Amino acid sequence: MTQHTPIRRASGHRPRLPLLTTALDLAYRGVPVLPLRAGKVPFGNCPTCQDNACGGRPNMKTPGPCDCPRPCHAWAAATTDPAVLAARPWTTAWAQAQAVAYHPGGAGLTVVDLDDTAAVTWAHQTLPATRTVPTTRGEHWIYRGVMPSANAVRPGVDVKSAMQYARWLGPGTGTMTVLPDVVRGLVVKEETTSPRGGLVSSPPDQAAWDHRVATGCRHTERYVRTGLERGLALVRARRESGAGSQAFGVAQFIAKQHADCPGPCGLDVLGQQLITTAVSVGVPEPYAARAVTNGLAGAA
Repeated sequence: MTQHTPIRRASGHRPRLPLLTTALDLAYRGVPVLPLRAGKVPFGNCPTCQDNACGGRPNMKTPGPCDCPRPCHAWAAATTDPAVLAARPWTTAWAQAQAVAYHPGGAGLTVVDLDDTAAVTWAHQTLPATRTVPTTRGEHWIYRGVMPSANAVRPGVDVKSAMQYARWLGPGTGTMTVLPDVVRGLVVKEETTSPRGGLVSSPPDQAAWDHRVATGCRHTERYVRTGLERGLALVRARRESGAGSQAFGVAQFIAKQHADCPGPCGLDVLGQQLITTAVSVGVPEPYAARAVTNGLAGAA
């Protein structure tokens, strides 16, 4: 996907199906591919695989014994094996296919799918530049690295990586960069859970923020504490879902407020209070800590 050198071709005969040709070229580059039917959706499962009766593919979230020769199970069927791609069960699908899709996570990639002009504008203002691919309504921004997938992480923005597929729309332009923390932080809200019989762990006693821990901060204690309390209130308000994502956003905002301080500003103390508050509304502590750490670092 990232190279432009001549590509080795499979020996022997293969059906003259344009989409299959594209799929084989991608497979040679290590990109797992699958066919999409009308509506940009995968082909349905065969009767044996219907309702996951076969147990699912071994690379799915719940590994199963399925070795169906057909392109069942959507993204999990994506493959780089040319013998599978050109076999009769798949060529039947290629003959009816409307597009080629690929599994970004299987290729070590993450796609930020920007669905409209406003989302593209947001990306230019917020995300590190990387390889971009034009789409019908927006753009795909492609990064090196794998993460959980999630839809609607913000208006007009989906993240496609592990256990997801994306349409192949061409190689795009620009230099692909490493997956940034700001993108990882977008899906933290997907990893939150409601408390079930107590918290994941008990937070330690916390130090209070003051100028003894922030000797290089140019803000007053009242300013910092007022901003923190407002941020904590936003996190507490997300009891049903999204507290982890909210904690990420608050941490990023706080870091930006201190960007011009000579430092140190004691942001680790503020961060611990954010983590504790997120945990109190049901965010698993490891995810809360990661969200806050990424937020504080993302504004640097």
